Parts: sequence; structure tokens; C-alpha cells
Amino acid sequence: MQTFTKKTTILFPSQLYRQLQDIAEATKTSVAQLIRQAVIKQYLLSDKKKRLEAVEHLTKIGGPVSDWETMEQEIIKGHLNSI
Repeated sequence: MQTFTKKTTILFPSQLYRQLQDIAEATKTSVAQLIRQAVIKQYLLSDKKKRLEAVEHLTKIGGPVSDWETMEQEIIKGHLNSI
């Protein structure tokens, strides 16, 4: 179970808060959990989506890639030469 260690206070207009309460009740969760999920979806997952899109773009570049053993040796050699 996740431990919550930080607290914040958010003021909502009454109508919006009632709507959140209705949603929380319908989904058998709390208003606090709805807000945490919304923050994750809005700010953290969108960041993840952007990172995944960047990775997809990089994979389409088609740079030179060797087999793992060769690349591993190149990485080790490059590291040792930088010491």
C-alpha cells in the first residue's frame, strides 16, 4: 500500500466539488484519489508519451548498429579510453 507523505489544500467551487464527489461515489473511490489520478494522467503520463514518441523517432533514424557483443566491446573500449 502506498504511503502518502505530502499534503496540499485545493479550493473548488461548490458545484465542481459536488461533481467530483458524485464521480468518486460512482467509481467507489475518493475525491483525493480522483485528483491524484488526474494529475498523473495530465502531467506525468503525457510526459511519458512524449518520451515514447521521441524514442520512436530515434528508432526510425536507422543509425549504424552492430550485434550486441561488438557494441559491448566498443562501449567498454570507449570507457577505458576515457579514463
